[in-house]
Amino acid sequence: MKAALVQLSVTDDPAQNLPVTLDFIREAASRGAQLIATPECTNMISSDRAHQSAVLHHEHHDPTLEAICAEAERLGVYVLIGSLCLKTEDDDGRFANRSFLIGRKGNIKARYDKIHMFDVDVSETERYRESEAYRPGREAVLGPTKYAQIGMTVCYDLRFPHLYRSLAQGGAQILSIPAAFNDTTGRAHWEVLVRARAIENTCFVLAPAQCGTHAAHGNRPRRTWGHSLAVGPWGDVLTDGGTEPGVTLVDLDLAQVDAVRSRLRSLFHDRSFEGP
Repeated sequence: MKAALVQLSVTDDPAQNLPVTLDFIREAASRGAQLIATPECTNMISSDRAHQSAVLHHEHHDPTLEAICAEAERLGVYVLIGSLCLKTEDDDGRFANRSFLIGRKGNIKARYDKIHMFDVDVSETERYRESEAYRPGREAVLGPTKYAQIGMTVCYDLRFPHLYRSLAQGGAQILSIPAAFNDTTGRAHWEVLVRARAIENTCFVLAPAQCGTHAAHGNRPRRTWGHSLAVGPWGDVLTDGGTEPGVTLVDLDLAQVDAVRSRLRSLFHDRSFEGP
């Protein structure tokens, strides 16, 4: 299977970001991609809740989702939308950070709400509280394709290996980790964690990422690390998207998953134990 990683550097304007995303999807399909993956926050990056409330939509009215579904059908490809920021019906007004697997007929094959919220203090001047704006998901999700089962996750989930173990043992051959990874933590941890999730679970990992400096409505611009990665089930980096927006293609020989698992059966050697 030929997969494509779309690396974006979105603004806080979904209408401005959509044409760029669609152009990259078309480029990927023209180069033979059968599965095209976009990063977290494909429609926008913003920390201004008032601005988000003004420009975001509910899932059933979201222009980005509608346009990508139509493009997937027109091109006859799978598109894994890393995530969209969407309104919900929650009483507290929090949004959803939701990933979608779109089928070749433009239908939604699976949806996953990001479980782990990025509530961290990167430094004395850089603080994030994702849970203040987004409600966490509660369910691990496998996305079905003609080629493989995809275990769907988003960004900060990367630091919680038990989620990936559950997905791999549930049948995932590919793990998706779309991200808008902070550039400070990205420099230190991004590649090693992505490779670890592949090695631990003997899966391919597709990790499309946001990159660069993101224009912000009335707030300090945010920087993301880039370096979209595809990693094999032995932990080898198959491709690295660098630091600029663009499309990176990779060939996935899914037989390698079974080949590695037949040699290294750690995925099937879990044992129960009592806690400390």
